[in-house]
Amino acid sequence: MSFQEKLNDLDTRRNRIELQGGQEAIDQMHTMGKKSARERIELLFDENSFVEIGAFIQQRATDFNLNIKDVPADGVVTGYGTIEGRLAYAYSQDSTLLGGSVGEMHAKKIVTLYDLAIKMGAPLIGLVDSAGLRLQESTDALDAVGQIYVKQSIASGVIPQITGILGPCGGGSALVAGLSDFTFMSNKNGHLFVNSPNTYSDTKKNESFGTARYNSEISGLVDCVYDDEQGLIQDIRHLVELLPANNAEEAPFENVNDDLNRLSPELNSVISSQGFNSRSTLQSICDQNNIFEIKQNYGTEVIIAFGKMNGMTVGFIGNQTNEGDGRLTVQAMKKITKFVTFCDAFNIPIVTISDVIGYAANSSDENQGLARVAAKMTHAFIQASVPKINVITYRAFGSAYVSFNSKHLGADVVLAWPTAEIGVMEASSAVRIMYNDEITDGTLTNAEKSNKESEYKEKQSSPYVAASRGYIDDVIEPAATRKRVIVALEMLYTKRVPSIDRKHSTI
Repeated sequence: MSFQEKLNDLDTRRNRIELQGGQEAIDQMHTMGKKSARERIELLFDENSFVEIGAFIQQRATDFNLNIKDVPADGVVTGYGTIEGRLAYAYSQDSTLLGGSVGEMHAKKIVTLYDLAIKMGAPLIGLVDSAGLRLQESTDALDAVGQIYVKQSIASGVIPQITGILGPCGGGSALVAGLSDFTFMSNKNGHLFVNSPNTYSDTKKNESFGTARYNSEISGLVDCVYDDEQGLIQDIRHLVELLPANNAEEAPFENVNDDLNRLSPELNSVISSQGFNSRSTLQSICDQNNIFEIKQNYGTEVIIAFGKMNGMTVGFIGNQTNEGDGRLTVQAMKKITKFVTFCDAFNIPIVTISDVIGYAANSSDENQGLARVAAKMTHAFIQASVPKINVITYRAFGSAYVSFNSKHLGADVVLAWPTAEIGVMEASSAVRIMYNDEITDGTLTNAEKSNKESEYKEKQSSPYVAASRGYIDDVIEPAATRKRVIVALEMLYTKRVPSIDRKHSTI
């Protein structure tokens, strides 16, 4: 064979690989509102930056007619490229080839990608569209998916792992999403479950299980939901832009087009009887008023988001009391715990916006281990060694306030608005308990009761009382929150905390 013939053979082989399961199969995906595996890769990476790895790999198994099936690249596209000029790795499962099922060589390609990403310290993105484990490969397929789990576990806290669910993701593949840092899901075509809903013993309402809505609102496994794949992939790009490439680097610093001294006068009037809106407050204080919210549909009593402050990436947590009563639910605290742990692993400062009156008071949350979940959240805040800033806007009551990034747990800087009330409980409840006998027998008039409540607020709940004891570093004008948080972040930039010699905690 001449050199030219060899080049022609190479082109023929590459064209066959890039055709995936054939144009008819790709067209069928398009009618479903789905893009092909390679189209997804093109959307994810900067133009012409993607380099494929393992394109010529094929399955080794031959049982059950696999020997006569052509499965180019063994049903998964793997490689690296740049996202906004920064190195990233990705795999994209090809559902036009054996349903994108995971077999020995399919998984080996993903494992090889993880090895490279860990060594190079770059994010890894998985675009999942798979029928699950390849039945024709049996124990080899089980070993294969186990090796993926191992690499994900090793990579956890070392490089960001982001999974996009663009089709089926069931059985063992569902754990891939569970082991990721962030999971985005297609509302139309995504399906995420461990056991197929038609196998459940309680068959009522089975239709909702596995959907994007179920996983974003009830299970909490999915962070963001999208109606189209392009929006999903663009937001993965945006998230990668905000995050550090690995745990030894800082998040990319963005050129600032926003005044660090900019005031937000609208914050001087946001406290109302309808509750406090952390979302709008964060938008007011962040650069260009932009935030990237995570798990918006889960544990809606709190908001978690990434944003920039004077060009620096910050992780924000805020009580969303206009969507709740200021109590921390099990869902909200699970959401907070994972977020704090991620931010701490990747050196992202944490800023909390506090308006909390206690823990959820209902049997449902108690049945889910309320105390244990609250303890895990408390532990996460204590263990976090990154800069921690707390802004108390309104109410800060009881042990829930203590657990929510307070000075008592080690927050570096605690600021309070003059509207803040800090104490064991609300003044009205405290007076009702302290003067129960007088209220019961009528010796304490309503006017006197009102005076006692005012006295309690002044002597016990005032932010100035807490400040006088060092529990608050300063009382600030709400409009100045942005610049005060920024200067605190800059002061804490070189923070270092020595670690205790132990293998790991057991909480």
